[in-house]
Amino acid sequence: MPKLILSMDGLVLKEIALSKERTSIGRKANNDIQIDNLAISGNHAVITCILNDAFLEDQSSTNGTYVNGQPIKKYVLQNNDVIELGKYRLKYLTDSAQVGLATSEMIDTAALKPFSAPFDAPEESAGSRPAPAPGSAAGQRTQLLRPSAEESEPLKSDAPPAAGADHLGVIQVLNGANAGRELELSKSLTTLGKPGRQVAVITRRPHGYFITHVEGASFPMVNGRTLDAQAHRLNDHDIIEIAGVKMEFFLRV
Repeated sequence: MPKLILSMDGLVLKEIALSKERTSIGRKANNDIQIDNLAISGNHAVITCILNDAFLEDQSSTNGTYVNGQPIKKYVLQNNDVIELGKYRLKYLTDSAQVGLATSEMIDTAALKPFSAPFDAPEESAGSRPAPAPGSAAGQRTQLLRPSAEESEPLKSDAPPAAGADHLGVIQVLNGANAGRELELSKSLTTLGKPGRQVAVITRRPHGYFITHVEGASFPMVNGRTLDAQAHRLNDHDIIEIAGVKMEFFLRV
């Protein structure tokens, strides 16, 4: 389990395990990590965990959130990163180097090349099919994010499988230059979207596939309904819309 080491002026104050999906940091008492200092905003920052990845997001704080000396709005934490909030430091540590190895094996490595449309879509890879229309623009890209957090339901290897959970999930692009292209969701984590605009992740679990909003003011839509911050379970033939691109999720028998 990843953890944070809170310190100030080189003095270690506390060790905090990131055991929750969402960990809030700020001056107010309702935060998971309360830092009672005027340089810290009431609700300063949030760390969201999906699987083995941790996403740090500044909550429009007055004095900003820094990682390794650089200001950030949204950042994927890596082992030994130092979060700076005023005079306070939070060092992010994973359990061991082996965690990083396991994460890289779980993340979908299918590359999707960028193109001029406002969304990144799948390129050819094992299990992907080229667009049926010749002369289409270069494929868009699935932007990979590094280690993350668990979704609203815990990941359990002994969880009872849902109907179709043993089948491989696939997304097929329905519109734009890449209409008809498919990406098999064979890994534990697949990230879709365009960083800085809209990003979502689809996670594969023993009991099904789930989509979670990660970045952007607008949230993904499923079957015409805008999602909230919680993980949403995908059903066979659901229509997903991210940054104007529509995709169909289905289970391959």
